Amino acid sequence: MVRTGRRVACALSGGVDSAVAALLLSRRGYQVTGVFMKNWDSLDEHGVCSADRDCEDAYKVCKVLDIPFHQVSYVKEYWNQVFSDFLSEYEKGRTPNPDIVCNKHIKFHSFFHYAMDSLGADAIATGHYARTSQEDEEVFLQKYQKRPEGLFRDRFEVRNAVRLLQGADRVKDQTFFLSQVSQDALRRTIFPLGSLTKTFVKKLAAENGLHHVLQKKESMGICFIGKRNFESFILEYLQPRPGKFISIEDGSVLGTHKGWFLFTLGQRAKIGGLKDPWFVVEKDALTGDIFVAPGRDHPALYRDLLRTNRVHWLAEEPPAPLVRDKMMECNFRIRHQMALAPCVLTLNQDGTVWVTSVKPVRGLTPGQFAVFYKGDECLGSGKIVRLGPSAYTLQRGKRAAPPATREAEDAES
Repeated sequence: MVRTGRRVACALSGGVDSAVAALLLSRRGYQVTGVFMKNWDSLDEHGVCSADRDCEDAYKVCKVLDIPFHQVSYVKEYWNQVFSDFLSEYEKGRTPNPDIVCNKHIKFHSFFHYAMDSLGADAIATGHYARTSQEDEEVFLQKYQKRPEGLFRDRFEVRNAVRLLQGADRVKDQTFFLSQVSQDALRRTIFPLGSLTKTFVKKLAAENGLHHVLQKKESMGICFIGKRNFESFILEYLQPRPGKFISIEDGSVLGTHKGWFLFTLGQRAKIGGLKDPWFVVEKDALTGDIFVAPGRDHPALYRDLLRTNRVHWLAEEPPAPLVRDKMMECNFRIRHQMALAPCVLTLNQDGTVWVTSVKPVRGLTPGQFAVFYKGDECLGSGKIVRLGPSAYTLQRGKRAAPPATREAEDAES
């Protein structure tokens, strides 16, 4: 049994993963406090406030485990730091990932500091399927240290940096969503589910009286907003901007749409009157028109070159091989469950990188994050601000880069 006196604030979502995380922490003898974060205060399409329901479930978890319960509201912080960025990105024709941004600003900043400063916690914990390079014992030895500001961290300032490692359950691994977390927060975070599988987590919940969260469906959709009709939801905040669907092959107009922000590259374009499916390959920043191609595997959907904004490196900034050679081989993904793709990174003087994929990747999209891996380690991530041309556009003599991607680069520079 771990000696008592070590205080851990565990983020509870009302779901099975965070509930079992709190259970395991209690078993280890820590003084655990469950904390539910309310970050959105709207009703779903059925008039039900899912946040209230989740909060009640989180409270029941604390009752079962006999641990203290706290509720905090970050509605204002979520709106200013996550949702406003989400709307801005869509309005500019890009496709954001609010889950990554939410972890960076809310869970591992606002909640982290609340736990340390208001609750007097020694560490925080979440139900993410991820691991770090340190043992729990080492977490409690960490002391808060203010990091120097600058383009890069002092390479000698952060000694024995904590590394973020993929979870044992590779299907559920969530390091993708943690790729923008600060080193300070990572050093004082415990991931109790890192070495477990989802199947075993459900088994633990069933054996320990947590049936009310075990029966809940997996949380899906936008972070804290949930799963809802995206078009109806986004049109509550953004004005319709009608445009045309244009064939990339012959320039013919195939239909119209309500706004380019309703579509992302690689997505099927629902165009009335067409028998076969067409997919989005480019978006015109000036006209709002969307260029589409026939077939899910049309060559215009594949690209092998992208540029990110300044990369957030989790442990070593930048990695030593990248500093030494200005190039580095690794793997990357742009979607949570996308298979890792081999690539070569080229470092620019401003901290941005060019990413050259060994094989063309379908649906690369400005606004999304390219998350980098080396073996089991998640190195960090950068937001995609520019795409190279597809082999199809080069062969057909089309423009080198669609206006949407050029605008994205200008906005980030």
